Amino acid sequence: MLGTRKLLASLAAAAILATGFTAASPASPAGAAEAAVPATIPLTITNSSGRTDPVYIYNLGTNLTTGQQGWADANGTFHAWPAGGNPPTPAPDASIAGPANGQSVTVRMPKFSGRVYFSYGQKLVFKLTTGGLVQPAVQNPADPNRDILFNWTEYTLNDAGLWINSTQVDMFSAPYAVGVRLPNGTTKTTGHLKAGGYNGFYDSLRSQPGGWANLIQTRADGTVLRALSPGHGIGSGLLPASVMDDYINRVWSRYTTSTLTVTPFGDQPNTKYFGRVSGNVMNFTNAAGAVVTSFQKPDADSVFGCYKLLDAPNDLVRGPISRTLCAGFNRSTLLVNPNQPDTSAANFYQDAVTNHYARKIHAQMADGKAYAFAFDDVGAHESLVHDGDPQQAYITLDPFN
Repeated sequence: MLGTRKLLASLAAAAILATGFTAASPASPAGAAEAAVPATIPLTITNSSGRTDPVYIYNLGTNLTTGQQGWADANGTFHAWPAGGNPPTPAPDASIAGPANGQSVTVRMPKFSGRVYFSYGQKLVFKLTTGGLVQPAVQNPADPNRDILFNWTEYTLNDAGLWINSTQVDMFSAPYAVGVRLPNGTTKTTGHLKAGGYNGFYDSLRSQPGGWANLIQTRADGTVLRALSPGHGIGSGLLPASVMDDYINRVWSRYTTSTLTVTPFGDQPNTKYFGRVSGNVMNFTNAAGAVVTSFQKPDADSVFGCYKLLDAPNDLVRGPISRTLCAGFNRSTLLVNPNQPDTSAANFYQDAVTNHYARKIHAQMADGKAYAFAFDDVGAHESLVHDGDPQQAYITLDPFN
């Protein structure tokens, strides 16, 4: 399991990324041979969607050799983005013709930290500012991609191997799965929904009281496009900002008189931090009793996005404690278990106040795994596959029913 945040918790309305798309995988160990992973590997995209509209593929990200942002063509050749402007200027057309229904195409995947987007029916609109690429941000009604059916996978390919995942951190949309073929010929896969899972998720979300159905976006012709993540729902006014307040208040009350113990590293059972609430602040101390970090009482947006009042820097203390708290809040395990993280799925989402979006996504996954919020990898419940010597990567565009 990667010890750092691998996903972007929340894209702002402008969604400008200056340094890349996914958090990096671990660096190659000192002295490790760097010739094991070639400059590019094949990526096969198979269209099993059942849809007849054309598919467009984009491989966008940061070149891990040069640090430049750009895109890769079908041959895996890197192209740096030109300078952008203010207002944003159109980006070059980086699309690759995708496979027709029942067909596959194979392209080359270079050493990138990036995203592979796919869209149905029409090309996506990308623009460039002076700060970098402007991503689709469909929580904004004015975004030019609002009525396009699309999705993406996130990956890092470097000298240490391939990490590729399916993600619902920002939205649940067109279904797909990812995979990697190992040197022994076997393939690891994740991301497939159960039979009927696509419609099952939307039906379940529609029936959830409290505004959760408002997360679903449709096109004028009735096509269901996606469900926004709850953080984007709060930011767009679709979900009440108070949706998690009752649970947050109960957690704060509980740990005013008792201690929350966090053991953030599975391979370091003796590294523990102890949380107690005083007023509006939860202070964490180490074994010596020294305060190592403190958290203001979070709001729902901080919980769903794992940021703001639950910010998680890439350090060895605050970040690991924060990611543990974030997982506990989203899964509603902080009241049933004072020892965190609680990695037993049997305890997840049992409170009436919880991240119902994440709960319903996991319930529809064939292997139970998903990236429904940024730190869904706590306890290895994320939809990620990895291999240090990848022979080939796969994306399967799955059926919608």
